[in-house]
Amino acid sequence: MLRTTRRQLFKLLLMYGAVYSALRSRVVSGLSLFGSKAAKRIVAKGTPLSSLIHADPAELDARNLATSSMEVFDVMGDTVYRVDLQNWRLAVDGAVQRPSEFTYEELVARPSIERNVLLICPGFFAYNGKWKGFSVARLLEEVGFDPRATHVKFSGLEGIRRNTKRYKIEDVNDDRLFLAYRVNGEPLPERHGFPLRLVAEGHKGRRWVKYVNRIVVVS
Repeated sequence: MLRTTRRQLFKLLLMYGAVYSALRSRVVSGLSLFGSKAAKRIVAKGTPLSSLIHADPAELDARNLATSSMEVFDVMGDTVYRVDLQNWRLAVDGAVQRPSEFTYEELVARPSIERNVLLICPGFFAYNGKWKGFSVARLLEEVGFDPRATHVKFSGLEGIRRNTKRYKIEDVNDDRLFLAYRVNGEPLPERHGFPLRLVAEGHKGRRWVKYVNRIVVVS
């Protein structure tokens, strides 16, 4: 009888220990999430954008900022790259079931995303553009991306000038990254990356790829 009681007591202790560990994990996770959200600084309405040029966009909540006019919207990197839209295509390949190519007309006809996203090139400028484009996540769903995919690469330009940036699949899935073809109600200007520019919310300007013409899924 005593042996059975000890065995039951041991099982109860194991069970309570498991429950405690699970609850502690959830509490710590919740506190971590709360802390990450609380870490963002809400930028007050009317804040001069020049005061943000050394800030990390991942740490800022820019919902109160007005849209910057295109007249003052500067650029960095390659600013002259012309494409022939008749022959231009956006290629999507890598770890996908159906490697595909899309015309410009097909892409601008897709369901759109439009929102203000802060673009900061540290030490040079900060602008808050109203970008319009389409969801990369939906595009990848259509071509059947590998569920084991871990990253997505975006490439622009050609040859030795090709610019490629790699992102975690999570950034794509929640539409923090999308491809824009308009800004501030206008077609994307050539110097801003026409026909497609990667909008990377929470990332510094050097991570925004202009003239995007290829997406590669990596698993």
